[in-house]
Amino acid sequence: QLSEDVERVSENPADEREGEMEVHEDARSVIVPDSELGTTAPSLRFSKTCLKNVFSVILLFIYLLLMAVAVFLVYQTISDFREKLKHPVMSVSYKEVSLYDAPGIAFYPGKARLLSCKHHYYDHIPPLINPGQPGDIECTTQRINYTDPFTNQTMKYALVVQGPRDVKKKELVFLQFHLNGTDQDFSAIDYLLFSSFQEFINSPEKAEFMKDCESSYSSWKFSGGFRTWVKMSLVKTKEEDGSETVEFKQETSVVNYIDQRTKPRSDQLFFVVFEWKDPFIQTVQDIITANPWNMIALLCGIFLALFKAADFAKLSVKWMIKIRKRHLKRRSQVMNHIS
Repeated sequence: QLSEDVERVSENPADEREGEMEVHEDARSVIVPDSELGTTAPSLRFSKTCLKNVFSVILLFIYLLLMAVAVFLVYQTISDFREKLKHPVMSVSYKEVSLYDAPGIAFYPGKARLLSCKHHYYDHIPPLINPGQPGDIECTTQRINYTDPFTNQTMKYALVVQGPRDVKKKELVFLQFHLNGTDQDFSAIDYLLFSSFQEFINSPEKAEFMKDCESSYSSWKFSGGFRTWVKMSLVKTKEEDGSETVEFKQETSVVNYIDQRTKPRSDQLFFVVFEWKDPFIQTVQDIITANPWNMIALLCGIFLALFKAADFAKLSVKWMIKIRKRHLKRRSQVMNHIS
């Protein structure tokens, strides 16, 4: 039997090799469990990679949202700047002084006559001794005639008096006028306030100066038979071209005058007091609140944020592509190993 087997093997050596190859192929075709090949670690790596990808996508959306917010802020900032340029804000500031530049008080008495004019202090006005009779004129006065600036035909007569200066001592000017008779139902005297009496004195053309004042300032009235108390405050307004205009605000109180003269009179007495209201000069000017440097700084910050967000988004996309390629490479290696 042994000799027969040897002879059969020697006669069919190819069949023997084929049997051995079939055994090897069967061994390779055996499915090896995952625990034996060590596939637990790739599974964990796959879950971490998935989480990282999800987190990267979330970050990318956050960056895009931040970019949208930055673009909206740029648009809103430019719109607000243009709106503030069109609508400046009025600024009011107060400057405290101890002495004012003495204002000029221009009276238009008509037929009335100035009886007395005095400077008093600390709001103290002594009782009148001889009302209706000429008294002391201690004020600096100037009489001027000029043509009406609105008609250029009629002549106007003005009596210009120097106003109070010392606001701390409550300096006031008390004036008394007398009108012998009038054909009108109501008797009143017009007056005009302008900013500087000294400027009027130094002016070479006083008539032109008064015409300009009448064109620029408002006029008021005080009535006969009363004591009119005028408290003034000064307002300076700075225009856009840099020029400065001055105007007066007034608070007026009227007190009835009790005429104690023995004989009934047909004449009228006028009493008026001028005093500063407070030591503050009010300055008004238009201010554009839109600061171009602040806007430029804000825009620079927004654009830097935009570029940074774009850079982060770019790096995130590159990182996601890299992780994806690495994951596909590992997957192909595992599949090749399993096969």
